[in-house]
Formats: sequence, structure tokens, C-alpha cells
Amino acid sequence: MTDPGRPDDLPLERTQPGALGAWWRQGMRGALLMPPRWTGLQTTPLLVWCLVAAPYLLGVLAQRLYINGPASFQWRALLMGWLLTLLLLWFCWLLVPRSQAPDAPTPPARAPSAMALFSMMMAQVFMADIVVHLISVPLARHDLYTAEVLGKVGLWALWGSLTAWPLLTILVLGWRAGARRRMPRVRICIALAGVLVLGSWAQSVSYWRATGTASSDELPPEPLALTQELMEAQPKLLAERLQALKPQRRGVVDVYAITFAPYASEDVFKRESQMVAEVMAQRFGSADRTLQLVNHRDTAWEWPWATPLNLQRAIQRAAALMDKEEDVLFIHLTSHGARSGPLVVDLGAADIAPVTPGMLKGWLDDAGIRWRVVSVSACYSGSWIAPLAGEGTLVMTAADADHTSYGCGRHSELTYFGRAMYDEQLRHTLSFEQAHVAAKAVIEQRERDVNKPGGFSNPQIQVGEKVREKLVQLEAQRAMALR
Repeated sequence: MTDPGRPDDLPLERTQPGALGAWWRQGMRGALLMPPRWTGLQTTPLLVWCLVAAPYLLGVLAQRLYINGPASFQWRALLMGWLLTLLLLWFCWLLVPRSQAPDAPTPPARAPSAMALFSMMMAQVFMADIVVHLISVPLARHDLYTAEVLGKVGLWALWGSLTAWPLLTILVLGWRAGARRRMPRVRICIALAGVLVLGSWAQSVSYWRATGTASSDELPPEPLALTQELMEAQPKLLAERLQALKPQRRGVVDVYAITFAPYASEDVFKRESQMVAEVMAQRFGSADRTLQLVNHRDTAWEWPWATPLNLQRAIQRAAALMDKEEDVLFIHLTSHGARSGPLVVDLGAADIAPVTPGMLKGWLDDAGIRWRVVSVSACYSGSWIAPLAGEGTLVMTAADADHTSYGCGRHSELTYFGRAMYDEQLRHTLSFEQAHVAAKAVIEQRERDVNKPGGFSNPQIQVGEKVREKLVQLEAQRAMALR
């Protein structure tokens, strides 16, 4: 046993059986804001190491349980998150300085040494974390840890309580166990509280990553190089592609399709543009009336760039070729999206403004396009619904206005919305509405399987009554053609 009056530079050489359990039992008392009993607790190097390692190992295990489905372990994360632990050790040294009467008896509520105080903090954190994870893991795995289930106030209250509890136990222990006089102890505890709050807010270590999302440790793909030759070739390429679009056929509901993939730094958007264009050609006969606008190094000599001005020009060209009373214009936009609505445009070093719902509506109105199907695959894309809605418009999105979509990482072949809506459902039906309903259910299940952070993306659709009639006519026409 350790003499409570021993200085902390004289640890016992051997660890007694059950010593670790004794620390955790007292750590549970501290976690319940009860004063721990210091008598008989050892502070050997091995015990201190075990007490420090236990919360980290628990975090590794618990984070894996938060993820439904396959996940990959991020080994480099083990090297992170140690600064707060070192700061805690420093604060313990400030609260229980070695120079204060080492031979004097230690009051029962005070720590016998700085190392003993630090060890007790680690024991308390471990016991508190066990309870926190026992509450949080089932909620997260059953998708109950969301604002939709708990409400925003309830979610913040639960998260705040589970976060503040371990921090509060550390502060209470530091105040009780410190050997300083009252005012120095007050100042040290205030500083400790600030460090704990900032540390818990800023320190986020991810030991696991759901399979299918990008790893932050990976190098980004090779960027698009804006050479002089490419800059001069692009306007000619746009003119050729626009000129190659076929005119409408009298008595036939022709579909003109434009795909818009403006984010050059992610391969997934290029792949989705190609896939959607192929599906539209196969299912709706738009092969000779399809234009892909893509920002990517692999397609820079094949397809025009996806810029706002090129999209406007493509809409104008389609309007000039189509019968506005008879034909339908389909536009699929895929990129990263912001809460306020803009669709991010990334073209290497070029500084290009994002595309907004208002801009797209203005271009469609100015071109006189009557029948419109607009598909937006981006985070927070539900904010596009209201600005684009109308009797002649079907608009569908990968998410609502408050949630992110999923599947736009470097490991993703397609976004969750693009895969479910086009590569799967629309290959088996000619109804955009039916495909969207089925895709929404598939996306929800897949997001549950990987424990998508932030809640279900909740894809949206709004269909104008008049465009519904036009699309029914198109479905009947294409069903006959595909027999």
C-alpha cells in the first residue's frame, strides 16, 4: 500500500493484485461526484499507464460499435488526442505541488500526490465514458440519436449532458483533492475548466471510418491542369457539342438531357454524370439530344466544362431545337452543396461562382422551357425545391434542406442518390416519381447500415400537376418503343 504522506517520486515497485480494480471502484465514486477514498491506492508506473490507456482503448471499441456495417481502422488516429491528457497531468502538478510539506499528513479528501490525482482523473473518465457509451451506442445504432427523434432541444440537451458530465467530475475532483489555498485553487480550476471545454470541443479523433467514404489521409486525385491548349480548345468543343444535338421530331415527346458535374476534385461526380446520361439515353431515347458538362481532368478534351455560363448556353441551345409545347428538358446536377443552396463549382485554379436555384430558374424561364425535370444530387439540395417548383416542373433532390446527402467521397463509385435513383430504380421503371419513392427507401436503409452521421438525408420530390400529365404521355410512348 502507498502511504498517503509519501512523495510522488517514491512509487511502489510492485503492483498488488486487484489494484487496478481498486482505482476503478474509487473512480466510479468520483464519477458519481462522491469523494474518492485514497487509502491503499498505488501509483506504480504500470498502473498509471493502464489507467491512462483504458479510456483510449474504450474509445476505439465504442467508435466501432457506432458504425453499422464494414469500417476501416485509422491507425494514425492513435497518435492523436494526447495533448489534453498531458495538460491534465500538468494541472494535477499545479494543484498538488511536491514542495508543500511532503511529510505532513494528507487530509482524507486530498490526493496524496499529483500522480495519484492524475490517476484518479483517468479512472473517473473511464467509468464515466462506459456509461456514456452504454447510452449513446444503442441510440446511434438504431438511428435514434437525431434531431428528428429527440428534437433539436432534446438532442442538444442529451449531447450536452453526456459531454459535460465527465468534465464536471474532473473539476470537482480537482477542487476537492487540490492542496493549494482557496484562491490559487480557484484560479487553477477555472483555467482547467477552460482547457477541458476547449479540448472537448476541438478534439475529435476518428479511429474508424465507414467503408465507402474517403480517408482524410489519402492524397487527392491529380488536379485539372488549365493549360493554354485546353483553354483554347474548350470553346470549340462546346460549339461542336451544341451543334451535334439533334432537332426535335414532330409528334414525338423528345427528351433533351443535360448533366452538370462541376466539381473537378472528385471522380464520383464525373462517373455519375456519365451513368445518368447513359440511363437517360437507354430509357428515354435521348442519346442524340444529351450534353454532358463535366469538370474533370479525364474528360477535359471530350466534354465542355461545367460552368454556369456553359449551362446557360446549353439550355438556350436545347430551347432552340425542341418543341416547347411537346418536348421535355431533363437536367441532372451533381456536386457538393451548401446549406444556403449554392452548388459548388471547382475548376482547378479558376475562380468561378457557384450555381444557385434562382440562376437555374431564370435561365429556364428566359429560354421558354415549359416542361422541366430537374434532379439535384448534393447536400442540402432540398433548398432547390421551392425556387424551382411550378406546374410544369418536376424537381427531385438527394436530400432535404437540412441534411447532407451521402456517397461523394473518393472511395465512392456513385453517390447514394445517383446509384439508387438512376443506376437501379430508373432502369426498371419509366416513372420518375415511382423511381424516387423506391430509391428513397433504399437510401434510408443504406445510410442506416453505415450509420450515416447527421441523420437520414431524406430525398425530396415535388411534381407539378401539368408536368405529371406530360410525363405520363412520355412513359406510354417510351413503353411502346422499348417493347
